[in-house]
Amino acid sequence: MWGCSDQSSQGATTVTTSDLVGLRIKTVRRQRGLSQAQLAHPELSDSYVSLIESGKRTPTPAVLELLAQKLDCSLSYLINGVTAEQMEDIELALGYARLALENGEVTEARTRFAELLVNNNLTGLTTLRQETEFGLALANEACGDLDKAISILLKLREEELPQERRVEVTMVLCRAYRDSERLTEAVEVGERMLSGSARLPWTDPLVELAATLLSAYMHRGDLLRARQYAAELLNAADALGTPRSIVAANWMASNVAYLTGHNEEALSFAERAMAVQLENGHPRSVARTRLSLLQKRLRARPSEAHTVRDMLRATVAEFEQTSTSTIDRAKAHMELAYAEYMTGDLDKSVEHAVVGRNLLPEFGHMLGAEANLLLGRVYGSVGRSAEASTHVGSVRDWLTPLPDSRRSASIWYATAETMEQLSDSDGAVEAYQRALACVGV
Repeated sequence: MWGCSDQSSQGATTVTTSDLVGLRIKTVRRQRGLSQAQLAHPELSDSYVSLIESGKRTPTPAVLELLAQKLDCSLSYLINGVTAEQMEDIELALGYARLALENGEVTEARTRFAELLVNNNLTGLTTLRQETEFGLALANEACGDLDKAISILLKLREEELPQERRVEVTMVLCRAYRDSERLTEAVEVGERMLSGSARLPWTDPLVELAATLLSAYMHRGDLLRARQYAAELLNAADALGTPRSIVAANWMASNVAYLTGHNEEALSFAERAMAVQLENGHPRSVARTRLSLLQKRLRARPSEAHTVRDMLRATVAEFEQTSTSTIDRAKAHMELAYAEYMTGDLDKSVEHAVVGRNLLPEFGHMLGAEANLLLGRVYGSVGRSAEASTHVGSVRDWLTPLPDSRRSASIWYATAETMEQLSDSDGAVEAYQRALACVGV
């Protein structure tokens, strides 16, 4: 059980950094009605026991085990301040929370992680507490509460963490900033970590962090830097030769190629990532990669829209059966809505756009703006102008809470064009102005 290794590592840290172990020994000894000399005899000296109890000596693991036997208490209690039974309960609760998150039951996962954090027995178990807080941040992110996830991650980042955990925390923080359109902060946290790790050899977590940073470059329109960085990541992944690094590097190279107009190159990179993911990836990761690949095919090859639409219908069903988050499912329904629109099935397009939008947190999310824009176009195309205007007008409600970015500029511009088609000249002018403001003009 993964919790067993945590107990031993946590024990080593606590024994060498805290006076609590000595205090626990002293408390249990007194409860048992023993003197220091009685506890020590015959293996130890009473002076050595006195030094341990006062925190002036750090007992070895062997001495701790001996004292636990003499005191008739668990070694877990002396090390961590909890009994073996309490430790087992904590590990079991954390395991259930992690399983809920893995299975896509993100609301339940968030509740379980939050409940575990109020357990007083967790206070002295630093590694388990950090694991729980990281899980809660991931659950909040999956639920769409990015501000809460960021708050937890910022606090966690200030603590002493193992190197791999620090990389993971930084990656999720960078991703949450990016998805919140706080792109300057996303770049800052990513660059700070990677520049500090410049002399370390590439690892899968570092490649994935670098890929997240690269996506932040793309979101803010720094495509030259993104293209240079994509080439660096491909070289790193080829040197590592691991599935995780190959998927991350090729996927980001695909995104950069797509944004710079190299559509066939983008599909080539994406198909390589998909092939490796199919052989090695978790079903959730396979589903996400497949969705993104189909998205690129739909944009790059409009003539294949019917084929891609049929594949997207299967992908939506795959998402429903796989442990994907509500945000992931919203993306899948939105992409299918676009495909249905392109192939002329407007009723299906509306159906999936509404499902996707309703899966999102209320306002403050790009996908919600895109869903309403698509609904406006669909209704406008069949002459239902009033409904079209209502949906297009609500794009403002979804975009306004978000920081200015390249992506929001694109949506504002598309909204302005749609408003012109709906004869809303004043609204179009305002939307064009917002688009220009987003790019600093």
